[in-house]
Amino acid sequence: MKKILVVGAGFSGAVIARELANTGEYKILVVDARGHVAGNCYTERDKETGIMEHVYGPHIFNTNNEKVWNYIQKFGEFRSYLNHVKAVTEKGLFSLPINLLTINQFFGKQFNPREAADFIEQQGDASISNPQNFEQQALKLIGRALYENFFKGYTIKQWGCDPKELPASILSRLPIRFNYDDNYYNSKFQGIPVNGYTELVQNMINHSNIEVKLNTKYTREQNPKFDHTFYSGPLDAYFDFELGRLSYRTIFFEKNIFDGEDYQGNPVINYCSKDIPYTRVHEHKHFTPWEKHDKSIYLKEFSKETTAGDIPYYPKRLAADKVLLDAYRNLANNETKVTFIGRLGTYRYMDMHHVIDEALTISEDFTKSDNATPFYKFLNTED
Repeated sequence: MKKILVVGAGFSGAVIARELANTGEYKILVVDARGHVAGNCYTERDKETGIMEHVYGPHIFNTNNEKVWNYIQKFGEFRSYLNHVKAVTEKGLFSLPINLLTINQFFGKQFNPREAADFIEQQGDASISNPQNFEQQALKLIGRALYENFFKGYTIKQWGCDPKELPASILSRLPIRFNYDDNYYNSKFQGIPVNGYTELVQNMINHSNIEVKLNTKYTREQNPKFDHTFYSGPLDAYFDFELGRLSYRTIFFEKNIFDGEDYQGNPVINYCSKDIPYTRVHEHKHFTPWEKHDKSIYLKEFSKETTAGDIPYYPKRLAADKVLLDAYRNLANNETKVTFIGRLGTYRYMDMHHVIDEALTISEDFTKSDNATPFYKFLNTED
C-alpha cells in the first residue's frame, strides 16, 4: 500500500484521507499542529453551560450542491437550520441581509417589492459603470446611505483596510432582497450537525487505513517518507515565507457567560459602526435550538491582521498579495508529489461546501493518476 501524508485535519484533509482510505490502496497519516481535528470548524461543549460552542466562530453548513450535502450527512446527523442575522447601525437595529423590511424601516417607507427595487436603483450611483473595488460596488448597488451605515465601518474593522482596497467581488456575497425573507443564505440545503462538527470529522477519519497525529508540526523534510503529500496549511508557510508573507485577517473572541436563558435573542448580531471595536456577537445556544440550557454563552468577535503565531482565517488578496501569490504558485508548481489544498493551501476564500467539493474532485483525480505527477489545481479560482 502506498503511503500518503495529509497535513491538516480540517475538512480538506479529512475528506481526502477518507476517500483515499476507502480505495484500500493507501495508508494515510494525518498530522495537525493543533490538539484537535476539524480545523476552524471545531466544536466542543462549554464546561459550565453544556452548550455546543463553535470555538473559532459559527459555521452554518449551506450549499446548493446535492452531492456535497448527501456526502456530509454520511458522517453525522444534521438538522435544518436557517441563520437570521441582525445589524446594529447608527440609525438602529435592522435585519440582514438587506431586505424589504430593512429598506422600509431604514428609510421610513412602506414600499412594496417593485417600489423598493425602483427606490434602491435610484439610490445607487449610476455613474459607476464598472466597479473596481468594494466601495464602488456598494455605491453602485445600494447608494451611500446604506453603504455607510451597514458596510463601511464593518468592513474597515473586518478587513483592516480602506474598502477601496478590497475587490468588488466581496460584496457580491451579500444579497439584497426585495421581499421579507431574512434567511442569511440562499442555499437549498442548510443545517448544523446535531453533535457538532468535531464528531463529524472524527467519524470521517475513523478508518483502519488512517492514522491521526495531533500536536504534530509538519516540515517539508517529511515528504520523502511518503509517496504523496496533501498540504492544507498556509501556502507561504510551506516555503518558510522565503518570498514574504501573504496577508490574512484573523479573528479572536471575548467569551462571556450569561446567567440567564437568553442574552441577545438572536444567534448573530453585527455591529456596523467602526467606533465599536468588535464586529459581531454570537450567542451559541441559538445554533442548537433543539437543546435546552439554563445559562448562555456569548462571544464578541474582533478582527486583526495576522502575525506570526496567529491562526490565519481570511485571505485578503489585495493587489500586492496577488503578485506574491503568483510567485508562490511558481514555487509550488516545482514541487513534486505535493498537492496544495483548501483555503490556506491555495490562498482563496472558500466555504465548507466548496472545500468538500474540491477535496472530492482532487481525491478522484488522484486515484486515476500515476501518483507521481505533481499537480497544483485551482478550481473556482478567485482571481
